Amino acid sequence: MNDAIEAVKTSSGVQDLITRLRDEGVQAGRQEAEKLLARARQQAADIVDRAQAEADSLLQRAEAEIARDKSAALEALQLAARDTSLDLRSRLISGFERYVKRLVSAATMEEEVVKCLVLVLAGHAADEFIKDKALQIRVSHALFADSQEQDQVDERARQTVLEISSEMLRQGVELVSDRDVKGGARVQVVGENLELDLSDEAISAMILSHLLPRFRAILAGEE
Repeated sequence: MNDAIEAVKTSSGVQDLITRLRDEGVQAGRQEAEKLLARARQQAADIVDRAQAEADSLLQRAEAEIARDKSAALEALQLAARDTSLDLRSRLISGFERYVKRLVSAATMEEEVVKCLVLVLAGHAADEFIKDKALQIRVSHALFADSQEQDQVDERARQTVLEISSEMLRQGVELVSDRDVKGGARVQVVGENLELDLSDEAISAMILSHLLPRFRAILAGEE
């Protein structure tokens, strides 16, 4: 009887031990699982934080690079616009100079202008500036050229110059052709480095010295 009771007690004790060990194992496993889960969550949060920090850093670098590229592009555009403006202004000024020179050249090859220049330079004007000197009045070579060379010269101007007789010029004044003179005339003192220049180039330079400053001011928007 006692042996049976002892056997029951022993069996019950073993069962209690098994139950207790099982419960403790389950509890320990649950605790370990919770620790592992907490550690995994922390690791995941750390990964997310690092990824977010890296993303923010990449975004900042990208924004900074975009800003630099934008600034460089804007500076390049401003430089190109300035260069284009300067080039256009230079072209306009050069075109204006050529236009004035063409007008003056054409005007100083007209019949009455050539005639008046020659006679005035040979007469009173030459006497006033250069007295008692042998003079040469130099005019365009085209006015003396034959018909094959002077197709672009006003025939009336050519005939006017050719018809100016020596009697119309004061003594010591000679009318000669000069390939460097396109229009107008120059009075040169023979044997001396002295001349009165009323050629088309000299007249153009004088006119442009007055017109160009205002033309530049107009281009710059100052007028």
